[in-house]
Amino acid sequence: MSDSYFRTEKRIEKIKWVLSKRQPSLHVILENIHDPHNVSAIFRTCDASGIPKVSLVYNVEKFPKIGKKSSASAYKWIEREKFKSIDSCYKELKKEDFVFYAASTNSDSRSLYDIDFTKKSAIVLGNEHRGLSKEAQDLADDRFYIPMFGMVQSLNVSVSAAISIYEAVRQRKEKGFYDEINFDEETLKQLINEWIKK
Repeated sequence: MSDSYFRTEKRIEKIKWVLSKRQPSLHVILENIHDPHNVSAIFRTCDASGIPKVSLVYNVEKFPKIGKKSSASAYKWIEREKFKSIDSCYKELKKEDFVFYAASTNSDSRSLYDIDFTKKSAIVLGNEHRGLSKEAQDLADDRFYIPMFGMVQSLNVSVSAAISIYEAVRQRKEKGFYDEINFDEETLKQLINEWIKK
């Protein structure tokens, strides 16, 4: 058999393995993040952590142009849905019983490490300079902050996303979430066929 056959088989096996780790009960919402490099970096983190879908809410900033090169091709492996308001985004995801955790420096925010990400969780992240809108914070089920111990009390949004997402990964890995396939057989088969064509 030719080398190309084995490469194809190897690719199919990789696709099956990656899909077996996907976490449809873990979601990310990005609100008005304007720098395409930050969005691309967050997409790479989502792919690496098994997050299958990202919601993009743009009603102040222009929708960013994200190239395959800047996202290291992660963009094509992550499903995207666009919304023009945070309210419509939350309403849509509430139909699927997601709990919304908004990144916020408000005084009532809890430490990231006190949040239970083993629930059906949507992590909500805001603009690089303004942070999340008041509406996004007020409509969320809970708010969290990342503990910091330096003179500068801020992190790049893509770094904040990575820290938050990987805390969710840690909690879920401890509970065995990555040890079981989270799609029914029919959905998994459909996704494998779709991914093979990408």
